[in-house]
Amino acid sequence: MQHHGRYDYSAITERPDYHYPNGRRLAVYLGVNLEHFAFGEGLGAELAPGGPPPDVLNYAWRDYGNRVGVWRLLGLLDELGLPATALVNSSMYDYAPEVVAAFRGRGDEIAGHGRTNAERQSALDEVGERALIEAATARITREEGKPPAGWLGPWIAQSHVTPDLLQEAGYRYLLDWCHDDQPVWFRTRGGRILSVPYPQELNDIPAIVARKVGASEFADMIVDQVDEMAEQCAGQSLVLGIALHAYIVGQPYRLRQLRRALRHVVEHPHRERFWFTTAGGIAQHVSLLPPGMVPGDGG
Repeated sequence: MQHHGRYDYSAITERPDYHYPNGRRLAVYLGVNLEHFAFGEGLGAELAPGGPPPDVLNYAWRDYGNRVGVWRLLGLLDELGLPATALVNSSMYDYAPEVVAAFRGRGDEIAGHGRTNAERQSALDEVGERALIEAATARITREEGKPPAGWLGPWIAQSHVTPDLLQEAGYRYLLDWCHDDQPVWFRTRGGRILSVPYPQELNDIPAIVARKVGASEFADMIVDQVDEMAEQCAGQSLVLGIALHAYIVGQPYRLRQLRRALRHVVEHPHRERFWFTTAGGIAQHVSLLPPGMVPGDGG
């Protein structure tokens, strides 16, 4: 059978134990996707079955996120004092630079998310994919004054060489794999790169757009996830990520339910176990753990 060769099997119940800063056990982070889409061409989530180009209905629905929804979402994050990892299409610097600046102003992490979500990097050959990564990375570096540490591929699409290309481009972690509740070291042809868990369950696109769950049900999913993981983490440090898109959860009725769920998280009775952080903060801490603590580190 074909195998990806990036990591070996590891049962989560049989791993060494470690802690996050100040003895915390559950690393909680929000991945806020800042995305821009081509008009009349390319990929994009659909509110309703798309018609012939230019498909104004779905383009305008997605554009609502950058014009309205993201500002409401930022207000909620400020209200609750929550940090975020902004997953940035580099084309956002041309289309809506004010949005990225708002996250920068909060001190949030800026991570790479390709050029635009109107394309998939997995559809390119190696030369083309390398050029995509280089272009997005160069723009973020120029705008932010430092290179991004982490990467989430547009549409979470990877080729067979994506981890290799990311490691060679200087990335320290990737977010595309949802195979674990702890970070895992991946092998690449040039060394290693850390995989930080990114959710496909607590993610508003697959939950709300694909599975058609309602706003209150998505909020309940977050509540149940944090309640269960708050108990599980008593004996083992874990990662709880929540993936958000402003054109989805920035809709007023969904935002109200998201507020209920996130308030439950920050006011949780076991919040002393929680570390509210960013994906990059998790990667940095885990990368400095002693050998043998993290799957795939060769210790």
